[in-house]
Amino acid sequence: MKAVEITSYGAPDVLRLAERPDPVAGAGELLIRVAASGINRPDVLQRTGNYPVPPGASDLPGLEVAGVIVDGDAQAMAQAGLHKGDRVCALVAGGGYAELCVAPVGQCLPVPGGMSDIEAASLPETFFTVWSNVFDRVKLQAGETLLVQGGTSGIGVTAIQMAKALGATVIATAGSDEKCQACIQLGADQAINYKTHDFVAEVKKLASGGVNVILDMVAGSYVAREIECLAEDGRLAIIAVQGGVKAEFNAGMVLRKRLVITGSTLRPRPVAFKTAIAQSLRKNVWPLLERGAIKPVIFKTFPAAQAAQAHTLMESNQHIGKIVLTWA
Repeated sequence: MKAVEITSYGAPDVLRLAERPDPVAGAGELLIRVAASGINRPDVLQRTGNYPVPPGASDLPGLEVAGVIVDGDAQAMAQAGLHKGDRVCALVAGGGYAELCVAPVGQCLPVPGGMSDIEAASLPETFFTVWSNVFDRVKLQAGETLLVQGGTSGIGVTAIQMAKALGATVIATAGSDEKCQACIQLGADQAINYKTHDFVAEVKKLASGGVNVILDMVAGSYVAREIECLAEDGRLAIIAVQGGVKAEFNAGMVLRKRLVITGSTLRPRPVAFKTAIAQSLRKNVWPLLERGAIKPVIFKTFPAAQAAQAHTLMESNQHIGKIVLTWA
């Protein structure tokens, strides 16, 4: 099969199209002929040597794919209601940048009706991440207010739409007026240009008493400022550390407001954990995709041979939504 390899740690041009042996599905797994592979920030971190591959995972980058089931554990597939020839999208721990990819059956979901493989490939990583953190860990409820940092990222566009569809009020931050407008078009109630406005001051104006939940991909100095934004019994979910791993904040405010600060990484979690997320998504979110209440946001696609250009675009932060690789 053709696959995109990381030839050494470094800039995007270390990504090269290569030949690899076809993978073989084992117990509890299926083999997907990949039509499209989603690109995510962790792929960039892996390419630069800052995100180690979990034990047993493929060294190839790529955490989400969409395509057709060509082989696999027949019993496990039958239990999941899947069959050879079905179109699926899947969350994987690696190996997604390839023409063939093995995935645990429990981490596969049927492609929502009417959706292309490119659209489906943009779903798993961000949808699993948002559901696990915003709805499972910090339990955002209908009627509460969510602050999404980085509203036009892949995670951001998913969080805005999912939270709105499930009854929350959403405030998003973004780095330009154009991106703020995109957040509003996606359903955010308010959007803040963090380069021209102090998001803390703006949140205090927009949300009397503060917001209930914050989804943060920055960490670093943002943590102290986010604690100021939270209402009593507020919850902060940290899912990335683009602003650094160290944070200094007012612990007294955490006590007085009874705040919860939590975080998680998804890639190294066991299959059973990810399977439970998949089941929640199929029950609660897939119907919203089927009827168009939530829509994939695809910024640009690249043929797999142009993976380096795709990574360059991701690192430029100019995109709104997802970047996807396609396999002919």
